[in-house]
Amino acid sequence: MHVPTGNSLGTPPIVIDRGLEGTVTAFDEAGGWGEVTDAAGQVRPFHCTAIADGSRTIEVGTEVRFALGAGRMGRWEACDITPR
Repeated sequence: MHVPTGNSLGTPPIVIDRGLEGTVTAFDEAGGWGEVTDAAGQVRPFHCTAIADGSRTIEVGTEVRFALGAGRMGRWEACDITPR
């Protein structure tokens, strides 16, 4: 399993939930930001650095597994994103 590397200070992120599933519902390749919507309809933002394989891009409509962790903007974000 990929372990998120943390922020620019090298501090590991706080992860509150793992093993979540959802679908990428938005992704802006130029800005590197996207959204994952889980089965309950919760929308979770993410940055391209949260994609586990390091690819920095993902197609809208991709079904994924992800963790929920403390994000860069002081909100809970999807992290450790892997296609199902």
